[in-house]
Amino acid sequence: MKRRAPSQLSIPLPTEAELAILNILWSTGPATVREVHDALRGKQIGYTTVLKQMQLMVEKGLLERSERFRSHVYGASLPKEQTQRLLAGNLLHRAFDGSAKNLVLGALSSKKVSAAELAEIRELLDQFEKGSR
Repeated sequence: MKRRAPSQLSIPLPTEAELAILNILWSTGPATVREVHDALRGKQIGYTTVLKQMQLMVEKGLLERSERFRSHVYGASLPKEQTQRLLAGNLLHRAFDGSAKNLVLGALSSKKVSAAELAEIRELLDQFEKGSR
């Protein structure tokens, strides 16, 4: 799959439906529309709807399409972690007035967090503070 270096500013944030497709591609790697449709089967979405959505995602720069094979193969333009950072940054500014503290507090208070996950968060914060992240 030909990789281009998309700028963060030129690629729009994915919608919820687009994230569902991206999550499949991030977990499976490049796939055909049929494979993505099969993975979405529980969502009662038609094949042509998935095809059109993926074509639009190529136009938006969210997906890349390889035509080397008999069937077109699609892959995510950006790695999952980079997309998550873009989404978090957007949410930070839109909903939390740029306050990382309020974003973290909002995330932690939105659902029960296990002791193991809290310990991992503490460790990541320590590493971040030391500059190793």
